[in-house]
Amino acid sequence: MKFNPADNIQDLQYFGEFGGVNPSISDSSTYTFLSAKTMFDTFEGNADGCYLYSRHSSPSNLYLGQALAAMEGTETANVTASGMGAITAVLLQLCGAGDHIISSRTIYGGTYAFLKNFTPRFSVATSFLDITNLASVENAITKNTKVLYCESVSNPLLEVADIEALSKLAKKHNLTLVVDNTFSPLSIAPAKLGADVVIHSLTKFINGSSDTVGGVICGTQEFINDLRNVNDGAAMLFGSTMDSLRASSILKNLRTLHIRMKQHSANAMYLAKAFQNIGLKTVYPGLTSHPSHEQFSKMMNSDYGFGGMLTIDVGSLEKANELMELMQQRNLGYLAVSLGFYKTLFSAPGSSTSSEIPEDEQAEMGLTDGLIRFSIGLDNNIERTFKDMKKCMQEVGVLPQNVTI
Repeated sequence: MKFNPADNIQDLQYFGEFGGVNPSISDSSTYTFLSAKTMFDTFEGNADGCYLYSRHSSPSNLYLGQALAAMEGTETANVTASGMGAITAVLLQLCGAGDHIISSRTIYGGTYAFLKNFTPRFSVATSFLDITNLASVENAITKNTKVLYCESVSNPLLEVADIEALSKLAKKHNLTLVVDNTFSPLSIAPAKLGADVVIHSLTKFINGSSDTVGGVICGTQEFINDLRNVNDGAAMLFGSTMDSLRASSILKNLRTLHIRMKQHSANAMYLAKAFQNIGLKTVYPGLTSHPSHEQFSKMMNSDYGFGGMLTIDVGSLEKANELMELMQQRNLGYLAVSLGFYKTLFSAPGSSTSSEIPEDEQAEMGLTDGLIRFSIGLDNNIERTFKDMKKCMQEVGVLPQNVTI
């Protein structure tokens, strides 16, 4: 039977303490015990169903974690206050002084900055590689390598990782494969393809309303227990705890993710084809021109399409900024970072979300000044949106006036 993550979410049943169709929000930072012995057992992790302190866990956070684990097909999950809270906890739980990480060269700028500038303080080194070049990845593995890290679909260049092949490499060399699946929820299920740990920034598509910051770590019960350990667990000791009210809000939005992702993907596919047809340099995994189109197609759950992210290259940062400002004036989207909103969001990643990456490294990986990253919204009439975007492109000189649809 085909794994369908949306069905797994739908099959979960939670009731509030008074029979509410939404689970009750646990608005407490600490919890009382009927006996001192139970408090001790809870500290030791030996009292199922008992709560100690909300930095460790809370009912609201556990509900959301269970739903996200069901979505990704892992044993359990731990929610965090941000996507970076999830990433940093995982990598520092897995690595110590003298260890080595192999990471995709094209990743979220915050993750790059953490690996490039921060982890060296703890004598953890990182090699940034083209994750699609498996021979290069294997050649970079040393006796100190502990982690392979990548994004299912990379930010912002939309490179697609061969998760099954990377999983085989990881198992061959006794490494942990960590996959950030933020760009492709439901479409790709990394754990089913062999990933050991799956991370999301819940801020993006999963929450979908740009009103909450959050993250999640999906993995085995053993690994999540290690993260929560009161003595040496990174998630516990770093304190990146999600607020119960936010966890409740994200859980409600998660229930419509399957509907939203279908629309994001359908709209992105329409625009990608339309942009390419009028001569724009367009990158989208759903296009046959994408170098990893077949790879994505092999991994994907076809019900949810190729995702809501695409890029175009308009030649220069000046043109990119002019175009984005005009599209915002015409109410075609917002000049903003992040993704997964009901409205289309666009930005020039080289000077925003990937600005942490030095210019020479941006050039080497193909991140140009004129690149615009689009997070495609839930527009009801995407054909009208395209026509209006095309007019903006003609007005700023990205397209000649005589280009027809």
